[in-house]
Amino acid sequence: MLVAFALTPMGVEEVVADYIADAVKIVRESGLPNRSDSMYTMIEGEWDEVMSVIKRATEAVALKAPRVQVSIKVDVWPNMPDPLNNKIALLEQRIVDTGGNGSGPITDDA
Repeated sequence: MLVAFALTPMGVEEVVADYIADAVKIVRESGLPNRSDSMYTMIEGEWDEVMSVIKRATEAVALKAPRVQVSIKVDVWPNMPDPLNNKIALLEQRIVDTGGNGSGPITDDA
């Protein structure tokens, strides 16, 4: 299972890196495959372990911010090994297969 989530501290200044840093540290220390970008953090794992990490990350932000909004997107794809990397690899291969312009259909969930 692959989960993308975003934590948004509310009632704080516009730059939120100081509020999010502890949350990302918790994710990285979880031992689960993960990746963070400018909008989301993705974690790969089973329901309970992933949700536990998200809960702890949210609580870390809540220690500093008066309110936290959490957005979660879940991809349950039982037969996809290593979805954190393989979903992107599948997309990149489809782009190559269509001549590099991305005009062909992508039929798998990518």
